[in-house]
Amino acid sequence: MAVRVIDASALAALLFGEPDAEAVAEELVDARLVAPGLISFELANTCLTKMRRNPEHREALVAAFRLRQSMALSEAAVDYAGTLRIAEDTGLTAYDASYLWLARELDVALVTLDRRLARVAGPRARPKC
Repeated sequence: MAVRVIDASALAALLFGEPDAEAVAEELVDARLVAPGLISFELANTCLTKMRRNPEHREALVAAFRLRQSMALSEAAVDYAGTLRIAEDTGLTAYDASYLWLARELDVALVTLDRRLARVAGPRARPKC
């Protein structure tokens, strides 16, 4: 079974039914998912932003957010010093650099819809943006 590091942009697309959800889903078939522990905070913030923009969809958004709990997603610790080096070297945020650090550490693909992160990750990034 392949291992994939998934970032918040890709997981949010799945949970909230965003346009690129199908492309993300194709990258995750038969994969074991791993992400830095901050992913749940990022997803909560994404949900909050969506609720503020569309309060009439609050219940559906909260239900979609809760689906995260039923997913087989392992949260992994990251090396903060290593993450900081990547962020400094690439211009990424420390948050985005943590996903890249983990993908490099595990030597696996990074599933992201973030174009800047994908560009820095190079051939490791999936799906191709």
